[in-house]
Amino acid sequence: MKKIIFLCILFITSNIVISQSYQFTTTIDIEANNVKSQGRTGTCWSFSTTSFLESEIIRLTGKRIDLSEMYTVRNTYYDKAWNYIMRQGKTQFSEGGLAHDVLNSVKKYGLVPNEAYTGLNNQAVGHNHAELISILKSTLDTYISKPDKIVSPKWKQVTAHILDIYLGEKIDSFVYEGTSYTPKSFLEYTKIIPENYISFTSFNHQPFYSNFILNIPDNFSNGSFYNLPVDELFAIVNHALKKGFTVELDCDVSEKTFSSKHGIAVVPEKTEEYQESLKSIVPEKSISQEFRQKEFENQNTTDDHLMHIIGIVQDQNKAPYFKMKNSWGSDSNRVKYGGYIYMSEAYFKLKAISITIHKDAIPKKLVNFLSIN
Repeated sequence: MKKIIFLCILFITSNIVISQSYQFTTTIDIEANNVKSQGRTGTCWSFSTTSFLESEIIRLTGKRIDLSEMYTVRNTYYDKAWNYIMRQGKTQFSEGGLAHDVLNSVKKYGLVPNEAYTGLNNQAVGHNHAELISILKSTLDTYISKPDKIVSPKWKQVTAHILDIYLGEKIDSFVYEGTSYTPKSFLEYTKIIPENYISFTSFNHQPFYSNFILNIPDNFSNGSFYNLPVDELFAIVNHALKKGFTVELDCDVSEKTFSSKHGIAVVPEKTEEYQESLKSIVPEKSISQEFRQKEFENQNTTDDHLMHIIGIVQDQNKAPYFKMKNSWGSDSNRVKYGGYIYMSEAYFKLKAISITIHKDAIPKKLVNFLSIN
């Protein structure tokens, strides 16, 4: 009888542990600007990477600057139009992009503060690029499909004019805190050096520790990535955060267990527990390199979304989660934790596409092994 009572108590206790609601405490929290909303656009790549650069400016200079996401978006849309024309429409033209697109734009065009270029033209109060992209693409397709196969150079002026109408005219100079800057001189002021940022990924269809162009739709600019085993990719993020560096992340957010409403991203061991896993701690899957690769190749894992990793939290069982700064606003009626999302180790290992970090955040042994300058 005593044995039966003991087993019943053990069973009840186990269920209590499994079904306990999340309680998070912060272990690492690196400075970042407030959560913003990308609105009805596919520009998470600019919002997240801009946030990443803002934290880098804080780290490098101690200054907190609200950078313009849309200055970079405008420049990247134009470069993407050039790529689309030169490839005769045989590539993707959309709102999407990756972290290196921001860094490419910064290197080529510089940076500006948000107060100098908001990208909200015609009294708009929120970002919405559906009409803009539709008009741009149809215009470019018109030039590409000309019967004589000669693309008129007017597409450049037309593209620029469309961008002027929807996002505002490109600026050559501005005043910030009483000082006049150009976008390039402002870049110098921020101390950001685009060449200092390195991207990593983890897929075994390419040799580990090689550098290759990742074949995903939004990599229109053919950015290259160092390839690492997923455990090392995860370790690099932890190493960076512990040294005071934030991390840019490209990942898949299409899973039912990624929820901005609940502020959580996990991979429950049992699929049927996905609803419970958004509210309570449940056992998670152990993610192997092979399973990760399989989910990528069958396209269950795609490059859906980019976010900014700014810290680490842990639940009441001491399990760690990355603190992700999202760009879907901070309205408490729509998102939890002020617009931040807590991502488990399992979710990261399964769904992370790539990361971008400052080269000083990379372990020295790996820097030397990969010959990163």
